[in-house]
Amino acid sequence: MKRLTKNCTIELLKLEHYYAINALYSNVNVRAYLGGVPKESYIEASFRGMLEAPFPNTYLYISLKATDEFIGLVSIDEYHDKETYELSYQFLPQYWGQGYAYEVLTNVIDYGLNVLNLPYLVAETQTANIASCRLLEKVGMHKVQVLERFGHEQAVYELRKNG
Repeated sequence: MKRLTKNCTIELLKLEHYYAINALYSNVNVRAYLGGVPKESYIEASFRGMLEAPFPNTYLYISLKATDEFIGLVSIDEYHDKETYELSYQFLPQYWGQGYAYEVLTNVIDYGLNVLNLPYLVAETQTANIASCRLLEKVGMHKVQVLERFGHEQAVYELRKNG
């Protein structure tokens, strides 16, 4: 699977992407609303889990088309309830605010709903992460729940295939 947007290449995560993912997970700013920078052993286990995850769990390596630079990770994977699929994303800070996340997420949402044929997707972010909340609303998701998880208030967003 490889998809192209105006500025980005979206491809399935591969073993050779480990160092880029490690740098992403080790970035203090990226991990500010994600529980902080995890230990190396967690990053390794998490990466292995991504590579071995059963279908339709999908982990996507995002790079710039023009330079091939790694900019982020987007996934559609099993949500906490084990029945729903969650859209998740992490982008390196130097690429924030440039429209790349919006461009990539709209493409990945299309992939999830129309190729993976999922009836809907959810996304969860800390309510304190205002930029992430705005991004989810911009891609068409609607807030359906506010809850506490991981010691912080979280907003749960949803986007259904037909509205």
